[in-house]
Amino acid sequence: MTPPREESAEDQRPLQRTIIQAPVIITKKEEASADDGEIRIKAEPSREGDSCKFMVNRSLFPGHSWYFPSFESAEGSALAEKLFSLDELESLLIHDSTATVTKKEKGHSDWKPLATEIGKMIRETLKDGEQVLAKKIMDEMPPEEKIKEEIQKVIDTEVNPGVAGHGGKITLRQVEGNSVTIEMGGGCQGCSAADLTLKQGIHGAFRKSVPFVGAIYDETDHAAGQNPYFS
Repeated sequence: MTPPREESAEDQRPLQRTIIQAPVIITKKEEASADDGEIRIKAEPSREGDSCKFMVNRSLFPGHSWYFPSFESAEGSALAEKLFSLDELESLLIHDSTATVTKKEKGHSDWKPLATEIGKMIRETLKDGEQVLAKKIMDEMPPEEKIKEEIQKVIDTEVNPGVAGHGGKITLRQVEGNSVTIEMGGGCQGCSAADLTLKQGIHGAFRKSVPFVGAIYDETDHAAGQNPYFS
């Protein structure tokens, strides 16, 4: 009988978690140099399939972000006006060199036809030198410190009192330009309703009280919570 093989150090190493990224479905001449003047765009659908991030090799709104919830909000912003001409579009978030589009239709579907059309619109807007965002938005943007102060006030007076009932707590981690990063703790970390709390409660409170807030990011490690739903 063959004696059992002794475990090597390699066998004893913990298994590594594999993070599967959504496929990039548009790529344009990746081998080209970055300074060739060509506008290159990659599109990456979200894990849920209802949104897609378009990454452009030049800035759309340097150092800042802007959220367009509707066609009406796009007035004066050339790129947003074009994109909202698409019936499928629900909302648009522009952050520096990215544009994240959310569809009305939820769930997974083939993004390629729509992504191709969106990429074409982004490229045309930039080539024509059109105003990506309305000048009024850029002119009236408050300083970063003012946005940070107002967001902290909303967290202290509205958000945290609302989530305290189930032991939750929201912490402001960073404000960069007008982009906000938060962390959910206590009962909110790993809670199956955290995504709903974030999108409907926190987003709504921030945007209502601080209209110039752009992107809102959650850096919570939900897999480490008591009831992990990202695992």
